[in-house]
Amino acid sequence: MGRYHRRVAADAVRLSAELRTQFGDLDIYLFDQLLRGRFDHRRRLLDAGCGSGRNLPYFLRHGFDVHAIDTDPTAVQTVQQLAAALNPSISPARIHCGRIDAMPWNDAAMDAVVCSAVLHFARDERDFAAMIEEMWRVLAPGGLFFARLATSIGIERHLSAPTGRMRLPDGSERFVVDEPTLLGWSARLGGTLADPLKTTNVQNARCMTTWVLVK
Repeated sequence: MGRYHRRVAADAVRLSAELRTQFGDLDIYLFDQLLRGRFDHRRRLLDAGCGSGRNLPYFLRHGFDVHAIDTDPTAVQTVQQLAAALNPSISPARIHCGRIDAMPWNDAAMDAVVCSAVLHFARDERDFAAMIEEMWRVLAPGGLFFARLATSIGIERHLSAPTGRMRLPDGSERFVVDEPTLLGWSARLGGTLADPLKTTNVQNARCMTTWVLVK
């Protein structure tokens, strides 16, 4: 490899490192919402089912009023440590260990709720509904609801039913819903689709749909 190509390679490594420092492992579809200004004036953010905080570094670094919840105590501790490192003004108490269907925040407390790769872990339709209704409760009027979840959209012929808890072609077990279910929930909640439903088909092994509503 010549000097020019070594320099280009080194620059590329630096660029990817800078991007990772800035954005962490931010969901690319959530990044799209950032680019389009959906969070410019929505500063009170809840990550519902935060896991280890993969979607939070950007928001923590840029002074958002971040809250998070997860059922895994180890994940909650990890996010508390992440918040302490990136934005010490965030109280550890804002990172809560608990269930999405019974959250401690008041009605309309959040300007945005992010729920990435969580809803498909619902046990059944009732559990799915309880999580959605609780996230909607804490979202303020004009707030943004962002969800990514496994669906049957695009792989119906590979599944035993369009909705319900089932084993997907990739071997995982998920609670999946179809397009009418998501559109029905959008209408029932009184939300407005910020974007059309967008579904990524991973070689017919699973499909992930991005569902974004404005309250």
